[in-house]
Amino acid sequence: MTGLKAMAQQRYESNSSLKPEQQTEFTLDSLIQQIEGGTLNVVQGASEIVMNAMGLLGVRYRFGGNAPETGLDCSGLVRLVFKETFGLILPRRAVEMSQLGDTVGKEELKPGDLVFFNTLKRAFSHVGIYIGEGKFVHAPSSGGKVRVESLNTPYWINRFNGARRIDQSRQPDASVKAHTADLPSISPQDILEGRNK
Repeated sequence: MTGLKAMAQQRYESNSSLKPEQQTEFTLDSLIQQIEGGTLNVVQGASEIVMNAMGLLGVRYRFGGNAPETGLDCSGLVRLVFKETFGLILPRRAVEMSQLGDTVGKEELKPGDLVFFNTLKRAFSHVGIYIGEGKFVHAPSSGGKVRVESLNTPYWINRFNGARRIDQSRQPDASVKAHTADLPSISPQDILEGRNK
C-alpha cells in the first residue's frame, strides 16, 4: 500500500489541473490521514478507492477506454477503480451507474462517492469519484488526462446532476453484479453508429 500511496502522491503533485493555491491546501497524505484516522466520515473502503483513483492520475483519456495502458474514459475509470478496490463490476455507462446505490446530497458527499454531471446536454453523461475537500477525480475528455478538479468551479457547479453512494458494507457485491448483469453493453462503435443495444 505504501508504493500505491507514493505513486498516487507523485501523480497528484504533478497534476496541473489545479491552481497552485488549491494544490497546497490539499495533499493526498492529509486526506488519507483524515480517512484512516476517522476524522472524515467516509464509506467503507474509501481510502482504497481514493488511492486507486489517484494512482491513475495522468492516464490519457480515450473514448470507451477501459485500461490505463490504452486510456480511460470517465466510466472506464470508475469501473476500474471499483473493480480493483472491491471486485465490483459496475455498468459501462455513467447514466447506468447513476441508478446504483443511494442518492447523496452535495453537502453530504464523502470520499468514494460517485459524482455525476451533464456534460453532453443530457443528465448523468459524466461521472467522477469524490475524494474529499470539494474535489473529485475524473477522466475529462478527448486530449485530456485523468485529473483532480474542484466541484466548486462554475463549470462543474452548473453541470452537477447529483451523487450516489455505493456502500460496500450494506450492499454485497453479488447484488451489484446481479443488478448490472442484465444492463445492455454499448461499445464505442455502437455509439458512433447510433445503435442502442
